[in-house]
Amino acid sequence: MRASSAPPGGTVAATPSSSPGFRVPRPAAFGQDPGGERLARIHASPHFGDGVFRNPGGPARTRPAGSGKALAKTYLDKDARRRRTPRGTVPVHATTLADLARPPATGLRLTWLGHSSVLAEIDGHRVLFDPVWGERCSPFPFAGPRRLHPVPLPLAALGPVDVVVISHDHYDHLDMPTIKALAGTDALFAVPLGVGAHLEHWGVSPDRLRELDWHESARVGGLTLTATPARHFCGRGLRNTQHTLWASWVVAGDRHRVYHSGDTGYFEGFRDIGTAHGPFDATMIQIGAYSEFWPDIHMTPDEGVRAHLDLQGPDAERGVLLPIHWGTFNLAPHPWAEPGEWTKDAAEEAGQTAAFPRPGEPFEPAGEVPVEPWWRAVSGPIAHPWRLPRIAEGTTETFKGDLDLAGER
Repeated sequence: MRASSAPPGGTVAATPSSSPGFRVPRPAAFGQDPGGERLARIHASPHFGDGVFRNPGGPARTRPAGSGKALAKTYLDKDARRRRTPRGTVPVHATTLADLARPPATGLRLTWLGHSSVLAEIDGHRVLFDPVWGERCSPFPFAGPRRLHPVPLPLAALGPVDVVVISHDHYDHLDMPTIKALAGTDALFAVPLGVGAHLEHWGVSPDRLRELDWHESARVGGLTLTATPARHFCGRGLRNTQHTLWASWVVAGDRHRVYHSGDTGYFEGFRDIGTAHGPFDATMIQIGAYSEFWPDIHMTPDEGVRAHLDLQGPDAERGVLLPIHWGTFNLAPHPWAEPGEWTKDAAEEAGQTAAFPRPGEPFEPAGEVPVEPWWRAVSGPIAHPWRLPRIAEGTTETFKGDLDLAGER
């Protein structure tokens, strides 16, 4: 893969405002609003109405619920702030080009690269989901959430990529410097409806775009990529026009199928996606950056495990769950390692295999799955509030999970 050089953060370029007689510097990372035929296609979408894309299951609250005072108190609490970052150096796996040059023995290999970035090698093809190599998920190189661990390997060291898949246009999923680097390769780009405007603005030619509405599919080599519904929202600039779609993705090869959730709240549509496209050999499910302040647009780990089970269906042999959207950026009030710990508990209670690779650690879902809770070595004590006392046969059953990782109450 030929990767052009790009700075490690969002570049601020003075793009003139469209307002007559007044020019305002606009960060290049804001991207471009859809127009022309693309906008006409958006307006014709069955999922667009009243000037915005609509969520499945009815409206979703995209702004924090509750009082601003309560939210501020949560974020400013000194002890809570300390728990939102690791106590030590996150153990990144030293992936090399040689590791990835060997074809997966089973035909399917996943490499979690941090947050929602995953390289999926499936039936002889290479798919890169939501690649973010930037230092910050922000339009500015000097502000915004910063990485809590380095990228496991340089972008060029991934080797050739057949298709880059983007779930939506938020900064922690669509990173301008990374896209500009990938624009210098031969990769195709599969994106939700409207998101192609950003990529074209950053140098991706239209003939390399596969821009899909929900339930639309594109064929790339021997793969079928399908955009499927998600419960989230969009936006990059100061003015959110809701004119770009968000999506989860199904990628099906000759022998294997995988699912990437992007960002989403829990909704009943997971069962429909599983019925139409499953079962899956592996799912990559968002389990981090949740909060009671935005319950409609991000899943808790418990909901993430439930979504995986819905996608597999009641009678299917269960594939592996790979938790994503955690560990790399501090984006929510919960403790840094809580998503991993909670997912581990929820998966064990459900009898579900969940993979917990270190960032950059390749694994094959049909082979040896990494399950070590590596985060415990660099995390402060974590309470287990999700394991509340339960009533069993008329008595109170208290789970060991009421203890934190240090073994203290």
